[in-house]
Amino acid sequence: MLLLLPAAEDQHPANCSIPRRKRRRKKRRRKRRRRQHHGPPGQRHAAKARQNLLAEKVEQLMDWSVRRSVIRMNGDKFRRFVKAPPRNYSVVVMFTALQPQRQCSVCRQANEEYQVLANSWRYSSVFSNKLFFSVVDYDEGADVFQQLNMNSAPTFMHFPPKGKPKRADTFDLQRIGFAAEQLAKWIADRTDVHIRVFRPPNYSGTIALALLISLVGGLLYLRRNNLEFIYNKTGWAMASLCVVFAMTSGQMWNHIRGPPYAHKNPQNGQVSYIHGSSQAQFVAESHIILLLNAAITMGMVLLNEAATSKGDVSKRRIICLVGLGLVVFFFSFLLSIFRSKYHGYPYSA
Repeated sequence: MLLLLPAAEDQHPANCSIPRRKRRRKKRRRKRRRRQHHGPPGQRHAAKARQNLLAEKVEQLMDWSVRRSVIRMNGDKFRRFVKAPPRNYSVVVMFTALQPQRQCSVCRQANEEYQVLANSWRYSSVFSNKLFFSVVDYDEGADVFQQLNMNSAPTFMHFPPKGKPKRADTFDLQRIGFAAEQLAKWIADRTDVHIRVFRPPNYSGTIALALLISLVGGLLYLRRNNLEFIYNKTGWAMASLCVVFAMTSGQMWNHIRGPPYAHKNPQNGQVSYIHGSSQAQFVAESHIILLLNAAITMGMVLLNEAATSKGDVSKRRIICLVGLGLVVFFFSFLLSIFRSKYHGYPYSA
């Protein structure tokens, strides 16, 4: 009995159709995977455009930073490079008014500290495109001030890579001051970028010390035959009082924190010389406290002189009244300042 087999030409198409189907299935799977990974063609083009735009913005900011540590911006540049996405970098912006007609002495002082901080970042070994420093002057970007509802200068703000700035992204200038070291600490808290502040050498202190030593040395040389003034109690007492007045008025705090001299309200133009908080002060406030303490001390000295001297009774009475008036008036003034800053105890009900 014979077994009839199909012809060779009949077997070949059936055998070849199976690999073709497998290849087609593999192609479909590969296409499906590509679409899932890269998305539709429109999305791929949009993502590529965003990457190109981001690279262009970072390149432009780096070019500006190489030329100047602090990038000056107007309204258009601010909206494009600081506000508009995409961004993968942080921007610290100082809003200020540096034009002479604005008469903002605090703005100039803050700008000097800001320049020191920006230069320290620009010339450090960890400089990168993750952080940029910029400045917006009111006369060049008034629309930015209106957009942010900002009515005072100087103001420091941090704009993060994603999202909107939070309350902590605005630097508390009135409480902390605008020293470069304080700004660097605030930036480290907001961006995790640590900047070591390098200040340019300042020889004014060395020169002043050399002049003082020369003056004292010359005075001692001229009076070398009569050095009794060194043992003058009154002179040493006056020198000690000057040091005490300087320290008790907050001069060391001013040196560390670098607060503004005074504050001018941009709405009504009123200038405040006394800070309203017990956690901060102005430089002018230190000068006022120093003068008040000096006046009170003078009154106490006059009272002591009136009690211990052996001169005319009427003259001693006048000295006593003058000393008492100085103590009562200026100590009352000092207490009123204390009450305006400390609203609670011991003045709370």
